[in-house]
Amino acid sequence: MKIAVLSGKGGTGKTLVSVNLASVFERSVYIDCDVEEPNGHLFFKPEDRVTKEILVKIPVVDYDKCIGCRACVEFCKFNALAFINQKVKVFDSICHSCGGCSLICPEHAIKEKDKVIGVIESGQSNNVKVMTGRLNTGEETGIPIIKELLNLNKWDAVSTVIDCPPGSSCMVMESIKDADYCVLIAEPTLFGSHNLSMVYELVKLFNKPFGCVLNKCIEGENPSEDFCASNNIPIIGRIPFDKNLGAINSNGTIVTRVSAEYSDLFKVILNKIEKEVSR
Repeated sequence: MKIAVLSGKGGTGKTLVSVNLASVFERSVYIDCDVEEPNGHLFFKPEDRVTKEILVKIPVVDYDKCIGCRACVEFCKFNALAFINQKVKVFDSICHSCGGCSLICPEHAIKEKDKVIGVIESGQSNNVKVMTGRLNTGEETGIPIIKELLNLNKWDAVSTVIDCPPGSSCMVMESIKDADYCVLIAEPTLFGSHNLSMVYELVKLFNKPFGCVLNKCIEGENPSEDFCASNNIPIIGRIPFDKNLGAINSNGTIVTRVSAEYSDLFKVILNKIEKEVSR
């Protein structure tokens, strides 16, 4: 079973839920696909860590062969190539490594070189295998890292929790495409309900089964809960606004490993997810 955890913005409690869901499994894999700002490892503190560089292919022009026909420039839909001062210029940062320019060149003047865009780090934390993607500063997209993260775990039969990037970008789409169930995290504010609507539309587009966990719940009005009621979104859990939980979390401690109360709360959430997936 693959569970993807999403939120419309950062700071809603997405990693809190992801880390603790992974922890209450008997055995699981936690995958941090928030490659621009991964922080799940700060809670798990994995041991026996192994690091793997992630490479993409970038075009290199042989100017001795290039005749300036501009076929490659016209082919590239991402504007990663331009013809400047009678030479083809490559903009690495927006290249999508499709390889099309080297195939289309009639003079075979474009080859490819490897470029490191980030790393994947894996390790073990008690019952959880921890896999973290990290995109190098300045790189345009982390999709190749996310693809490799999910591919490395493709044949692992152990239950998986995917900590997605915030928002509803292409990287989020890549993170959830093979998920069996999506958990939407929302705060009890108007802004929270607006961001909930973003990921709600996304999981509907992908036709994924889903439910919502309301975080930082307090007495009184909850616009995110109202949004769930209006759109028939099942609420599978409520996490209270709890200063003690905040203190435990800010110290980088996994709350389900130190609190029986929160261990039971996340087990109930997990049980609801398992029932939905098994239907």
